[in-house]
Amino acid sequence: MANGDKIKVLIVDDVAETRENVRKLLQFEADMEVVGAARTGREAIQMAQELSPDVVLMDINMPDMDGITATEAIRQKMPHVQVVILSVQGDQNYMRRAMLVGARDFLTKPPMADELTAAIRRAGALAREERAKSVQVYPAPMPGLPQAMPMGAAAQGKVIMVYSPKGGTGCTTVAVNLALALHNEDTPVALVDANLQFGDVAVFLNEQGKNTILDLAPRASELDPEIVSDVMIKHAASGMHVLAAPPRPEQAESIKPDQVSELLEYLRRLYAYVVVDTCSYLNDITLAVLDVCDTVVLITTQDIPSIKDGRLFLDLLQTLGIPSSKVAFTMNRFDRRIAITPEKVGENLKQEVVAVIPLDERVVIPSVNRGVPFVLDNKTQPAARGIFMLAEALRSRLLAVDSLGAEASRR
Repeated sequence: MANGDKIKVLIVDDVAETRENVRKLLQFEADMEVVGAARTGREAIQMAQELSPDVVLMDINMPDMDGITATEAIRQKMPHVQVVILSVQGDQNYMRRAMLVGARDFLTKPPMADELTAAIRRAGALAREERAKSVQVYPAPMPGLPQAMPMGAAAQGKVIMVYSPKGGTGCTTVAVNLALALHNEDTPVALVDANLQFGDVAVFLNEQGKNTILDLAPRASELDPEIVSDVMIKHAASGMHVLAAPPRPEQAESIKPDQVSELLEYLRRLYAYVVVDTCSYLNDITLAVLDVCDTVVLITTQDIPSIKDGRLFLDLLQTLGIPSSKVAFTMNRFDRRIAITPEKVGENLKQEVVAVIPLDERVVIPSVNRGVPFVLDNKTQPAARGIFMLAEALRSRLLAVDSLGAEASRR
């Protein structure tokens, strides 16, 4: 097997004997290559940037920087790199924290040889898919266009619809913060406000520009990258591109469902993810988004009316022939004091709850009023961690779907 085909592994552990034992174990695997070994978290970050491994085997307890902090830094700088945590502590809290910052797997030391190599192969496959997607979908931008918006890709980005059949569940809050959690240099995001009458996406970002979806939707059949770049609002703090709702409710009537469908199909050619905020009514525009999207983030809360409406929506999807696997069921504003748990709701609706966003009013409400999304303001708060968990769940799901599709096409 050529070196270029091997899974490149970086070992991170402050104990020299452990590093050497893992290296010796992996040298017998024909499809793996140990490209380096780091003694500290800071050294791991530097070596990951220099060596560009597929997989990092990361210890948690190190003297200068713990493995969870190092994992978060590596994933932010190099999203394609997959991290497998190794720890002597099989603590659920450690595991949860590791997954929140983007770790792909969590193994207790010392891992069984088969267990370790299987985890590396799973992570290596994901790393290569992410890397290939980045190379294929995002070539160098055309001259004169923003660096954050790669153009001319043949492959397609993913459209993520954020929806709740009941108003007041925090749908826009989730959409805005989710878009920012997914957005980085390798996977640029467009955030689209499809709540055409009363959309607040621009308000949540404190970015009320003069351009809106009115400037693109009627021209959906004749768009080019320069037109899109000129119309999109560039969020000052993140560089993410935003397409705002019309300034007045009556203007929504001039936008047709087929224009929205065509617009989203075009945007997926320019961005890795197109996150679409929608209104709670299943009008023609919302149904057009549903028809185009790759996944639906279905928002519910712990109150009975919200859960009932979620059930009705899931039943409707079944009637429309849309598989439940397309739904990323998410519980927002989770309060541990309320007896209705995500597990109970998921069991009742026969739909797995993929992410839980805790109730965090002291953080969320001020962030909305200031126009500063909480994932930018304080990433360690519970609500922000819930959003990042949702973002990682969506990345993994969509990558898995791509992988299955590619495998099927090879058969």
